[in-house]
Amino acid sequence: MLDPELHDLLSGFPLVTEVTAEMLPIMREQSATPVEPLLAGRPIRRQEVTATASDGTALPMTVLSPAEPAPGAACVYWLHGGGMILGDRFSQVDIPLEWVESLGVVVVTVDYRLAPEATGTTPVDDAYQGLLWVEKHADELGIDLSRLVIAGISAGGGLAAGVTLMARDLGGPAITAQLLACPMLDHRNNSPSSLQYAGRPGIWTHETNRFAWNAVLGKTPADQVSPYVSPALATDLSGLPTTYLDAGSAEVFRDEDVEYAHRIWAAGGQAELHVWAGGFHGFDAVFPEAALSVAARAARTRWLAGVLGG
Repeated sequence: MLDPELHDLLSGFPLVTEVTAEMLPIMREQSATPVEPLLAGRPIRRQEVTATASDGTALPMTVLSPAEPAPGAACVYWLHGGGMILGDRFSQVDIPLEWVESLGVVVVTVDYRLAPEATGTTPVDDAYQGLLWVEKHADELGIDLSRLVIAGISAGGGLAAGVTLMARDLGGPAITAQLLACPMLDHRNNSPSSLQYAGRPGIWTHETNRFAWNAVLGKTPADQVSPYVSPALATDLSGLPTTYLDAGSAEVFRDEDVEYAHRIWAAGGQAELHVWAGGFHGFDAVFPEAALSVAARAARTRWLAGVLGG
């Protein structure tokens, strides 16, 4: 079911059927992303700042802007992937760095806390508090809040959806658009595509998804899981900003992402949905030079340019 080029690229790539607690520290160490090589030679300015979580914990954030920013720049608030158990604010940041260069946006990325050390609503609330920091400091960052986009990939896409719901329900900040790349939306892990990718090694499998959600939810009773954590639970998807969703056809999150787009349309909202034939989970982050990855990234950039007015 994989795109032939991606199938060949995966040959010899380390795949697992299920992440375990014993594997997690090693995987975190291996997945750490040094940002300096990504910035080398690019006309991008980096600024380190700190937001504050609801419980007073410091949340490191990085602002990435054009070296010569235009006044009133659009802002993309970026949330990284990793199943809410892996990664940091620089994970997959090569994706929004393309938008800094091509669209002149300011990108802000946050280190939300990870599970299992942080559970329940902590990751999504951290992400929301970071967005409130952006709103408060928009003038000094040269950001036009009328062009504020929230974006994320995988777990970051799910958190972006959750933060957008929070912003709608709590009265702000006003979000212009949300970009959800292969988002992790449903803790129930029981869709046909999730079950389809059980019992076999992969980038992100049914079993690994179960482990990650168990780490996030801890002992939370099933009837008390917040829709801000698992946005597929939200009963009302009206009043959301224009939305971009994508997924691969050969991944766990395919069906929950398609269903989320359908529900936005049913609620009267606008959504653009792409299902990339033969794409596995996060294919364009893992192999950005593959033809399918180039197409997926170009489609996102085209959409983002449109919602930001060119």
